[in-house]
Amino acid sequence: MNFIIYDIVLLVVFVLFVSIFLYRHRKNLKKEGLLLLYKTKAGVRLIDKIGNKYKKTLNVLGYVSIGLGFLLMLAMIYFFGKMVWIYIFDSEIVQLVKIPPITPLLPYLPQIFKLDFLPPFYFIYWIIIIAIVAIIHEFSHGIFAANKKVRVKSTGFGFFPFFLPIFLAAFVELDEKKMTKKKISSQMAVLSAGTFANLLTTVLFFGILALFFSLAFTSSGVIFDTYTYSVVNIGSINSINSIPVSNVTYSQMFILINNSGKTINEIIADDTKFLITPSFLEKQNGAGDYLLLYDNTPAINANLSNIIKKINGVTVSNREQLGEELLKYSPGSKVTITALVDDYDKDYEIILGKNPQNESRPYLGVGFINKENSGIFTKLVALLTSFKNSGVYYKPNFQAAEFIYNLIWWLVLISFSVALVNMLPVGIFDGGRFFFLMMLAFTKKKETAKKICSAVTYLFLFLLVVIMVFWGINFFR
Repeated sequence: MNFIIYDIVLLVVFVLFVSIFLYRHRKNLKKEGLLLLYKTKAGVRLIDKIGNKYKKTLNVLGYVSIGLGFLLMLAMIYFFGKMVWIYIFDSEIVQLVKIPPITPLLPYLPQIFKLDFLPPFYFIYWIIIIAIVAIIHEFSHGIFAANKKVRVKSTGFGFFPFFLPIFLAAFVELDEKKMTKKKISSQMAVLSAGTFANLLTTVLFFGILALFFSLAFTSSGVIFDTYTYSVVNIGSINSINSIPVSNVTYSQMFILINNSGKTINEIIADDTKFLITPSFLEKQNGAGDYLLLYDNTPAINANLSNIIKKINGVTVSNREQLGEELLKYSPGSKVTITALVDDYDKDYEIILGKNPQNESRPYLGVGFINKENSGIFTKLVALLTSFKNSGVYYKPNFQAAEFIYNLIWWLVLISFSVALVNMLPVGIFDGGRFFFLMMLAFTKKKETAKKICSAVTYLFLFLLVVIMVFWGINFFR
């Protein structure tokens, strides 16, 4: 909480600083579309120097950049089509994530929308990442332009005035007359250079992320996903918290359990004891005639925290070690399980039960869910943590480790996202002009190429409206 206060103070100071700076230099501001641009000559010399010094290397990289531009454009069209399909035909996924589909990544967005599968996103992350991603992207355009003998007139930054002066964006201003006179391949190399640079940034910092994680974190426990549960017919339930019931409905159960004030509630179904928490019941709203009820096991009866660190003082660092350590004991054995609760170790005295499949073996009653990442975004998030072992709790080796790790993680994700989105064949992006050049090379007629690009842009804008409509329908359900 203290850090968030400091972070918000930093945001306010930054806004004030930029506001004062822009007011004092208002003569240098120029409005272009929705942006206010502040132009400078900073970095122009460096851009020209690099662009002219490494001619052969940049010429080769230009063709690589064009090839990657094609591939990313195809990938973005596929991802966009997939998103349209999900919002129209898969309402369950849309209802789970309440965030609007067209939402800029602003500070605290994951915290506000409770996107627990994402790390926290602070203002200090935002400003550092925007600076790195935008400067690298725009300077790459400038370097390839200089290589192709297109003059870089100025550099600078822009912002959306109606969003307060925090929505910054870097830019390089090229001599457009010279640019349009260059051959198509040269123009395409310049346009795709920013995306190419973002991809290189993604790969570089992903390597740094994996290396940093291996040095800054140590496996120190096991994370289980749930207590073991069974499928039970609602009609077979005889009592709830010792209150007899008959032909109970989900709504009646919900009222009884939420009014009980208990964290763990007892349910008898077909003379078998089960347990349930209010949150677990709430998640099953609309499940039909059947419910998932927790089995009556030692873990849930002790309300065991989901991060297990030790069993009788012996550290367990993965699922296999947890299983091996438990098998050293017999059903009815009393063990001390050390778990992490609110950043502190807590000891639970637990008597092990009997395994339902083999009563000679001990039973704790914790479960692990094999998560399948079906969505595009969740697959990308899973890829960024692919070097982590599932179900393992990693302890930071020093205080700032998690802060630094999350910063690099967001940098990798945003770099790749910018590379993808920027190649969308829509007029406002580099991908729009890139697509125009493709059509020009194919049709040999400028007016025909313009009409095709205009039609494609309007198609994507229409599909965006469709997505927003279906999001709104599912949001208010």
